[in-house]
Formats: sequence, structure tokens, C-alpha cells
Amino acid sequence: MMTATVTESEKEIRPVSGWRVVAAKELADHLLSGRFIVLMAVLGIATAAAVFAASGGIRDVAPSAQGITALFLKLFTVTADPVPFPLIVFVGFLAPLLGIMFGFDAVNGERSQGTLPRLLSQPIHRDEVILGKFVAGLSVVAIMLASLVLFVSGIGIFRLGVVPSAAEVTRLFVWLLLAVVYVGFWQALATLTSVLTRRASTSALIPVGVWLVLALFGSFIFSAVAGIISPRDGTAAAEVAYLRTQQTVSQISPITLFQQGSTVLLDPEVRTVGLVTLEQVDRAIVSELNLAQSLGVIWPQLVVLVAMTAVMYALAYIAFMRQEVRA
Repeated sequence: MMTATVTESEKEIRPVSGWRVVAAKELADHLLSGRFIVLMAVLGIATAAAVFAASGGIRDVAPSAQGITALFLKLFTVTADPVPFPLIVFVGFLAPLLGIMFGFDAVNGERSQGTLPRLLSQPIHRDEVILGKFVAGLSVVAIMLASLVLFVSGIGIFRLGVVPSAAEVTRLFVWLLLAVVYVGFWQALATLTSVLTRRASTSALIPVGVWLVLALFGSFIFSAVAGIISPRDGTAAAEVAYLRTQQTVSQISPITLFQQGSTVLLDPEVRTVGLVTLEQVDRAIVSELNLAQSLGVIWPQLVVLVAMTAVMYALAYIAFMRQEVRA
């Protein structure tokens, strides 16, 4: 009886996990911050413009679009004037800013305010601090992206009068998970720079610079590297080798991985992310892939993107654990 009483007492006084405490505090700070409000406003305005343009384009061709499956998903993949890009391109381009904004001052912000030593003096392990901050930032990102998907779906239902099917909802949910992992990579990169640098401005400039280089100049860089590895001499074989090398090199970019995964997930008619020969097109059976088949097509992209995110977070974790923090 005495042993049981002691055990129950120990359960009653057992503290909550430290990372949960940190995550709850950071989550509340993020949701009430001006940063969150501004980012949501920017995302809402840009998303509304893209969706209204896409839905208008779909309505214009509605008489000839009868019988097309996954019509609701076209809201995310169709381009229509005056917006020159589909929604998935917009998310792939701007979503990294979400991760960077919620990660660039995760550690050096506490250090500059002098609160990091006091935080680590609490009965919270050091690894729980960085884990709690990362989970809180990623939770806010998930909330924002989920709100974006619901916002787009609401506009689509209102403008088109089309209700998404269960298969389309499942594809959107998987795509949402992919987008969260994609933004998680940028947040982990920003957290790493926050650990390694003293100034928040510096830790923000580094991931923003990487993002801009890959987003704006990535295709030129990958083309140049492919030209060195597989020179073009005017023959068909050399051209194919060059294009395959360019595609392989471009997959070191998380932006490319996300765009390829998004295209396959949100368009069941896409059967591959690689080069397609005329013979393959001629022999291909016209059909749509189910979700399992689409996941099989982009499985390498998913694995690489998750691995890149995990590596970035692991580097930030190791660097933070090795740092000396003085009061």
C-alpha cells in the first residue's frame, strides 16, 4: 500500500516535459506577434489573387471541362490572367519566408536580450529549449498553411460550386504535410544560422540569400554545372545527357523537390518528374494515378526533403549543445 501511495505521489509531482513548456510559450508569442499578422495578411492577399484568377479561368472553360476528374485541384495548379503563376509556384517561392521568419532569431534573439542564461538556468534541459522553439515555429507554419488551404478551398467552392471529393481532400492533406516539411527545412536552416551567429540581422540574411539564389538563379547555376559535367556538342545523345544531368543537379535544391512533389500530388495526370521520350508518350496508357501511385513517383523527392530538413535541424541541435552560455 505504501509503495502504491508513493508511486501515485510521484506521478502527481512529475513535471511537464520542458520542450512542451517552451513550445507553448513560443507558440503564444508567435500567434500574438505583429510578424504573424503581417505574414498572414500578405499570404491572404496573394493567395486570393491567385485563386480568383485560377477559378475565373476554370469557369471560362467550364462548358468544355465536363467529366474532368480532380477539377477542384486545378485551383492550385492552373495559371490564368492576370496572375502569371499557379498557387503551388507561389507557395514554393514565398513559403520559405515563413520558416525563416520564425527561426532566424530563435537563439540569438534570446542571447541579445540577455534571457538565454536565465532560460537555461530553469529545470529545463538545453536540448528541450531548441526543440521547443523549433516545434513552436513549425506549428505556426502548419496553422498558416492549413488556413491557406482552407481559404483556397472556400473560394473554390464559392466560385465554382464544386465540392472536393474524398480523394482530392486526401491529396490536399498530403500536400499540406509536404509543404510543412519544406518550410521546416528553411526554418531549420534559419535556426542553424541563429545558433552560429550573434546578430539576428546576419542570421536572417544568410537563409534569405540562399533562398534568393536558389529561387532566382538556381536554373542558371544548374544549367552551368550540367554543361560542365555533360557538355553539349549538338548531337541528340549529348542533349539528352545534358538535360538528365541538369535535372539531377537541380534536385539538390529543396525548391525543385517541393515543386516536383506538388505537381505530382495535385495533378493525378502527371506520371513522372523525369524526362519523357516520344516512345514513352506514344506507348503510355491514358489514365490517372491514384494517391499511392503518385507517392511512388515522388518517393525519392519526399525522402530527400525530409532528410535535408533533419540534417539541418541536427546541425543546429549539435551546435547549440556545444555552445557555452554565460550569464
